[in-house]
Amino acid sequence: MDPNEQLEIETRIGEILKGIYDPEMPVNIYDLGLIYDINVDDEHIAHITMTLTAPNCPMAEELLEEVKYKVGGTKGVKDCDLKLTFNPPWDRSMLSDEAKLELGFL
Repeated sequence: MDPNEQLEIETRIGEILKGIYDPEMPVNIYDLGLIYDINVDDEHIAHITMTLTAPNCPMAEELLEEVKYKVGGTKGVKDCDLKLTFNPPWDRSMLSDEAKLELGFL
């Protein structure tokens, strides 16, 4: 896959992720800083590394399933390989400026 196509797909995935909201906060998971890495390989598999705001999030399973389903259905993506990590642990410094504004931190 050429670099332009890869960038287009990864940008499209970023937009999809901006439409998925944390069930406990009125901010999308992308702007919350929960997405650590997005990479699409030559086989059109989207590899996403993400975290949660807390390891014991009661909605974790539903949130992960939504990410896998929506990213896997993105144009140019054959499948979604989703990895959940807590290293480094999430904290407020990972919020985008938009999220900080939405949550009243700016």
